[in-house]
Amino acid sequence: MATKAAHKRLTREYANLAQNPPDYITAHPAESNILEWHYILTGPPATPYHNGQYWGTLIFPPDYPFAPPAIRMHTPSGRFRCSERLCLSISDFHPKSFNPAWEVTTILLGVLSFMTSEEMTTGSVSASEAQRKALAVGTRWWNSTGGGTTSRTLGEGQKEQSSNTRGFGAIKGGDGGVRFKEQWPEIDEENWKWMEQCKVDPQTGRSVAPVVRQRNSEPEASAVRKRVDGSGAALGAVVDGGQARDVGQGWVRRHWGKLALAAVFVYVLTARVLSDVQR
Repeated sequence: MATKAAHKRLTREYANLAQNPPDYITAHPAESNILEWHYILTGPPATPYHNGQYWGTLIFPPDYPFAPPAIRMHTPSGRFRCSERLCLSISDFHPKSFNPAWEVTTILLGVLSFMTSEEMTTGSVSASEAQRKALAVGTRWWNSTGGGTTSRTLGEGQKEQSSNTRGFGAIKGGDGGVRFKEQWPEIDEENWKWMEQCKVDPQTGRSVAPVVRQRNSEPEASAVRKRVDGSGAALGAVVDGGQARDVGQGWVRRHWGKLALAAVFVYVLTARVLSDVQR
């Protein structure tokens, strides 16, 4: 339970953040507990996380601001382990280095800055830029379906579900997206509209739209990706515009034209050499 000083401080900080929201950051305390904050970081341009929707929590101690919060990110990003406490200078891993003058906005700006760097710490992971981009495309699907564990289908309204992962830091895939919807109902509805528009299967995260093949061009698919889990990275080249080149083709198939030209060149060269020899 928050002290009076912590409650007053967090209430003031929420009002300030609501009036002057920083770029790429939104956050609010849970209605039932002012010590439990939920945030969404939107991936900035020129990063592998561009337009990704990264949901996490800040769990503040009762004596905040004299001690720092526990920081977690629940959405797969290729940067952090899902729902694992992050070891940052602004987190509860380093209470002695925390400055009471730092506010929620300062903390979240620090998380965003660390995310877009390559520095490693407890709770961080390594991934390629392509893997992080692929995960960014699937963030809205993951948040609103609990990683594909929802029973809702496209064209169907939200079913009543109960969360089996309540409590501090207990948010993770497997609850059908209930916890995300509880905290972000408007954003959740936008995510479902996006899935409807892009024909994304709620259970798999894959596109269910028909594949359109064009003559004399490589096959293209709408939202090519594999299902995302909390630790693995999605495979396939995915772009936010809704189309991506199929990287699963064989090398020979993708370069058959060059191989044919090479074969013709070798044939002509061989014929000339044989002709010279006969002379």
